[in-house]
Amino acid sequence: MSARARLCATIPAPLSSPQAGPPEIAGLPGRRILVQRSDTEVVAQPLDDSFVTHPEASVRFPAPWPRRRGACEVAPDASVAVFAGVHAVRAVEPSGATRWEVRHGCWTGACEEIHASYDEYADRQDHRYPDGGSVGFSADGKLVWAHVRGPLPEGELNPDTVDEWLVLDAANGRVLARVNAEAAAAGSVHLSHPTDPQQMGLSIGEGQDGAPLRWGRWDGQALDVDHLEGDLCLLSVSPSGGRLMTVSHDQDSLAVRDPRGTVVEGLEWDAESVIPRHPDAPSGDDDEIAVCWDWAGGFVDETTLLVSTVESDEEWGQSRHWLVDSSGTGGLVPVAYPTPVSCQPTALGNGTWSTLSGSHDALHVWSLHTPHH
Repeated sequence: MSARARLCATIPAPLSSPQAGPPEIAGLPGRRILVQRSDTEVVAQPLDDSFVTHPEASVRFPAPWPRRRGACEVAPDASVAVFAGVHAVRAVEPSGATRWEVRHGCWTGACEEIHASYDEYADRQDHRYPDGGSVGFSADGKLVWAHVRGPLPEGELNPDTVDEWLVLDAANGRVLARVNAEAAAAGSVHLSHPTDPQQMGLSIGEGQDGAPLRWGRWDGQALDVDHLEGDLCLLSVSPSGGRLMTVSHDQDSLAVRDPRGTVVEGLEWDAESVIPRHPDAPSGDDDEIAVCWDWAGGFVDETTLLVSTVESDEEWGQSRHWLVDSSGTGGLVPVAYPTPVSCQPTALGNGTWSTLSGSHDALHVWSLHTPHH
C-alpha cells in the first residue's frame, strides 16, 4: 500500500540567474512567502493559501555579500532581510540601506580579526571557504536569533568562546541576550517555534565531529538554553510547537521528541530495522546495501511525518519518500507520485509539502490524494 501524492501547485522561481540558489517557501500557513537568493539580491514573493505567487508584490533586497558567504532570512512581513555573514549579521531594507549591523568574530579558520567590512577579506584566498552561522526570525518577527562566531567587538563573554547564540531586537539590532553556544560550527540552521515567539531551535553542524542541538527560551529578561543529548539534526517543529523531529548525526535514527529532548514513547525508528530494501538493489549481502534517513522532511501535520531516503536510494534507482503516522502504528508508507521525484522533500506543516523541480526552476507543492466517493 502507498500514499498517493496530489500536485497542488507549481511555483516558478522568481530568479533565472544561474548563480541563484533554489527557491524556498518560508513562513507559516497564512503568511507564506517564496524566497530566492542570488549573489546580488534576495527576492521575496507573497504566496496565498493556494500557493499562487504575486510577482507584482515582490520585494527585492540587495545582498551585501555573495551567497556562498553566509545565510539569509527574510522577515515574516518581508520588510527586512537579515544576512548572516562571515564577519557580521546585517539587516538590509529593500532600498539597500543597512537598518543595523552586529559585528562578530570571523568564521574563517584561525582568523582572529574583527573585520569592519566585507571588502577587507573579499579577495583573500584564506577566506574563500569559511564556516558559517545562521539567523532566524521569531514567529512574530520581533526578534532575530543569531548564531555567530565569537567574540563580539565588545561585551563580557569570555573572548575564548568559539560560538555565541544571540537574541536581537529585530527593529534596531540591540543585543538582548547572549550565551556560549558551546560548539565549533561549520554551519547551522534556526527553526522557530510556530506559535511562541520566545522559543527557538538551533541545529548546529560540526562536520564529522558532531551535531549539537540547542533549544532556547527567552522570557524578556534571560535566555535559557537546553542542550539536547546526543548528536541530533533538528529537521522540523510540529505546528503546535510541542514536538521536534530529529535525525541522528549518523543518519541511523529518526525520532519525535519534546522540546526538552525526550523521545516521545514509541516514536523512534532505526533505519536498518524499518526501511525496506530498495526494489532495484541487487540481491546479496545486505551489509553492502546501507540504508539511512536523509536530513530532510518534517511534519506534514501535527502527527504525520514526511521522511526520505534519497541519499541511500540514489545508487539503486528511484528515490523514495515515506509518510509516518506517529499517532498510530508508526509504520512507513511509501509516497507514490504521478511523475518521478528525485529530490529531498520539505514539509510545510499544513497537510502539504514541497519538492524542487529537476531543473531547479520551480517548486512543486503536494498533498495527499483523497479519493472522492
